[in-house]
Amino acid sequence: RTGWHDHAIGGSRTIELNVLGPDLEPVLDTALRAVGLIEQVSPRADGTQIRPQPGLELGAPEVRIYPNRVKLADNGVTARELSDTLDAFNDGLRVAEITVGTKQIDLKIKGLIDQVTETQGIDNLPVVTADGMIVPASSLADVKITSGPTQINHLERERTVTLIIRPPENVPLETALETLASGGMPRGVKLRLTGTADKLNITWAAMKLDLLIAVIIVYLVMAVLFESFLYPLIVMFSVPLATAGGVLGLAIVNHFTFQPLDMLTLLGFVILIGIVVNNAILLVHQTLVHIREEGMIACDAITEATRNRIRPIFMSTLTSVFGMMPLVVFPGAGSELYRGLGSVVLGGLSLSALLTLAIIPPLLNLMCGAVEDKKSQPTSLDHANEAAE
Repeated sequence: RTGWHDHAIGGSRTIELNVLGPDLEPVLDTALRAVGLIEQVSPRADGTQIRPQPGLELGAPEVRIYPNRVKLADNGVTARELSDTLDAFNDGLRVAEITVGTKQIDLKIKGLIDQVTETQGIDNLPVVTADGMIVPASSLADVKITSGPTQINHLERERTVTLIIRPPENVPLETALETLASGGMPRGVKLRLTGTADKLNITWAAMKLDLLIAVIIVYLVMAVLFESFLYPLIVMFSVPLATAGGVLGLAIVNHFTFQPLDMLTLLGFVILIGIVVNNAILLVHQTLVHIREEGMIACDAITEATRNRIRPIFMSTLTSVFGMMPLVVFPGAGSELYRGLGSVVLGGLSLSALLTLAIIPPLLNLMCGAVEDKKSQPTSLDHANEAAE
């Protein structure tokens, strides 16, 4: 590219890295280091775009005036009076605001227009001392001609250089940022992520809360239906299995085409929480029916429930999997938007259907066996009755 344009570096994957600090020089040095580390992780040749705001070079000519406090005290001039005098000969010193008709106009004190015709002439600007004498500015301050930034931005009341970064779709920048933070930064310099990256962090925090709420709601609903807090725990073991299947499905899709873990893909994990528990619910419910209504022992009830429910489990799983498969397999308009969600749900359902049949029955057997043993143990009242007899 021959130049930068706003649309060239925009997009939803744009990261804004702010380098903040009280002094501009260490901020610029840190920003330059950040650019170097980012280019090591993701070179510009791979499509990475980096635009600093403002620039990283001090290319604008600048005149800096450092008041000499000893000379100012000897001449009875304050630093404020020196700066006001220099302002008056520069672009004018605003002293008041007056009203002329219906307009408000700034009242300024200005020196002669041709008083300073070149930069070096600032040394000879006249300053009136407390004794009424006129001395040049160079006798009260040190004037240095140097370079400075074209503009200075502020964030959180500190000087800031913003790096607008747009990496390739398959390259994360966490490595570069972690290396920069762990490598030590100048005192007072901080890093802040804003823009899309900051919104992503906020959304991710909300998504974690949504996942937790979904798990709690599903557990409480099952606790009401089963009238127990123990059996829903067995059912909830299918959720980690579905999570592993969702990650596996996303990994398989990434083997053929790049699919990021975006917010819509994360939504697939929330959907899985409410879907994959169905298979375990069928097994637990049918087992309890055999035990409570038909009087079967736990081992036989679990075997019979598994034999009766394995066909509906595979039927419902296969219909869901084949119904979701077109979102993952077939290309088309919008397919890249829903491919991640479909791969997570498809992988989670498939793996959960297989592992649920292998894990839930043994867990259910352990719990039901423990409950039966507890019921079969004689209580203290039973011992008392036997002694009385």
